[in-house]
Amino acid sequence: MIHIKKAGISLVLFLFATAQELVLQAQSFTLESVKSYPFPNELVASARGTRIAWAFDEEGKRNVYVAEGPQFQPRRLTNYANDDGQEITSLQLSDDGNRVVYVRGGDHGGNWGDDQPVNPGFDATMPKVQVWTVPFAGGEPKAIAEGDEPVLSPGSDSLVFIKGGQIWIAPVDASAAAKNLFTVHGTAGSPVFSPDGTRLAFVSNRTDHSLIGVYNRSTASISWIAPGFKRDNNPRWSPDGKSLVFIRTPGAGGGADSVLARHHQPWSIFTADLAMGKATRLYKSPETLAGSPPSTHGGYNLQWAAKERIVFLSYVDGWPHLYSIAAAGGTPLLLTPGPFMAEHIRLSSDKQWLYFAANTGPDALDVDRRHVARVPVDKATLEVLTPGTGLEWFPAPLGDGSGVALISATAQRPPLPAVLTIGKKEPQLLAADHIPAQFPQAVLVTPRQVVFKAPDGTTVHAQLFSSDGGAAKKPAIVYVHGGPPRQMLLGWNYSDYYANAYASNQYLASLGFAVLSVNYRLGIGYGFQFHQPARGGRFGASEYQDVRAGAVWLEAQSFVDKERIGIYGGSYGGYLTALALGRDSKLFAAGVDIHGVHDWSTNTRMATGAGGYEKSPDADSALHLAYLSSPVSAVKTWTSPVLIIHGDDDRNVQFSQSTDLVQRLEKKGVDLETKVIVDDTHHWMKHANALAVDGAIADFFRRKLMKK
Repeated sequence: MIHIKKAGISLVLFLFATAQELVLQAQSFTLESVKSYPFPNELVASARGTRIAWAFDEEGKRNVYVAEGPQFQPRRLTNYANDDGQEITSLQLSDDGNRVVYVRGGDHGGNWGDDQPVNPGFDATMPKVQVWTVPFAGGEPKAIAEGDEPVLSPGSDSLVFIKGGQIWIAPVDASAAAKNLFTVHGTAGSPVFSPDGTRLAFVSNRTDHSLIGVYNRSTASISWIAPGFKRDNNPRWSPDGKSLVFIRTPGAGGGADSVLARHHQPWSIFTADLAMGKATRLYKSPETLAGSPPSTHGGYNLQWAAKERIVFLSYVDGWPHLYSIAAAGGTPLLLTPGPFMAEHIRLSSDKQWLYFAANTGPDALDVDRRHVARVPVDKATLEVLTPGTGLEWFPAPLGDGSGVALISATAQRPPLPAVLTIGKKEPQLLAADHIPAQFPQAVLVTPRQVVFKAPDGTTVHAQLFSSDGGAAKKPAIVYVHGGPPRQMLLGWNYSDYYANAYASNQYLASLGFAVLSVNYRLGIGYGFQFHQPARGGRFGASEYQDVRAGAVWLEAQSFVDKERIGIYGGSYGGYLTALALGRDSKLFAAGVDIHGVHDWSTNTRMATGAGGYEKSPDADSALHLAYLSSPVSAVKTWTSPVLIIHGDDDRNVQFSQSTDLVQRLEKKGVDLETKVIVDDTHHWMKHANALAVDGAIADFFRRKLMKK
């Protein structure tokens, strides 16, 4: 037996306590420091050569950067110096790489009002949504016109864009005023130049149907491709410019049908010979639920590739996979077999390779990561280009075929642009010097994968953020992402909204909370049955049991104080947070509900019938179920304190959803706090507003869950 004197015990305890305090000090950092990371997006490459461009958001100051091989030295092209909430989208490089075009302004992640100005900085003069141009070599950017969705011509001399629902044209150098190219009934969109630039395919949306049109620039005339009582969309040119491929889905209408029953949504691929004026069906989707239109990034991802192959994405085998079919017809070839998804898909300039991000690789944890992969358009020979413990996404194949630009991150290092030379193992990081000195990269935790079962047996993945040291029994927080077709990862996320959430979870962990980020069903990354479950959302909220199971898992952990479990989330995560607080206040001690949906029965997307005389046979049952699936139906059992946050220029969830819930909670006497972000949207376009929101979340949980 070892005997230690009392003084020795005291010394040991003192040294242990000091060491624990030093660990906590080493892990502590400010919210401002962890939110100082730069965030790159809009990564593109020119069709020829090695020129690339991207947008950088540096604490709300958004600018365009470029680089060129072989050195790929980053260079800033624009000089927007204020945190003014004006995003940069539709970034493009001309085929020759000499011009950079982009859109500044708007909120392009919204469900409505994408092209409407955003003014979270309260400028006296309302900002505009404008198309801009700037030489790759440098110079003063020029505004081409108010408009959106620019598309550059193959000759790099002009571009078209959308303004007022019609297609306009302008010289790419802004040397002359933009003008309306043509006017059609309905609204025109999705313009695509023919390979030689002489014609323009587009979609004319006419509410209950849509048409594919082709505008001939030399004759200033329009021809219509196999018009019918259908919705035609996604036109793509053949490499020789003689044919088009497009997607056809049913037009609106038909008899009233069940709202609650799930139905296959049919779609087909058609090719059209322009000289013959005839369209032929190439592929018809199987009449299964999984055979319905894909709902992951890029939708159908339709392309006319080399070797007379048509490539597309489908969920038909239970995963969002790439397929290839001969333009002359035949059986589709599955290019990406296996239990993983393909997203952020790009076709190489020579049209022979598909580059994409996938949650697969040699590590079992890759299901909760992203890696860049590629596959030929005519062979199922998948190659994961960036295996490892990092995360990579948004591939942009270089025009000369030598490599691929991408965005790279780890659990600690925030996303940065990078270039991978084909045949090499490690990408070349760009702009690493843009990570601020105060960014706490060295002390961020590595999230740990957690897997548990929901009550109905569904397997649920989550990530646990927890710092070393601290209290023996920590308060815990369940984080619920929005979407819902999203996936939180074992590192920084490719979405700016969820990169912000990742930083927030890291900060909460540094404060002494254990944070569990739950990937509930309705999310992506785990197959069709998980993405499109029965009785989800307004049809029964089956996904809520996954969120609750996460809290139950936390309760069972020895390091968690089960009396101090909170919950927070935004958008759909706000909805599930409010549902959790209403249904399970005994389990969730406090919560922060950020711009959530609170009453499905009043939501404009809640379809209950065909209109007119006919009515869906289960319309009333569907409306009742929508109400029961909503947080407002559980206010009577809501006792936990809550902070409700909403921006009043939200273009994803109506601000009235929170206004209504606040009135109900005030009437019940719930411990309620609120924060309104004036003139900002769903995405906190202004960096200072994102800081204020994240700070309010942390402050609320410290006051409600931390022991005094």
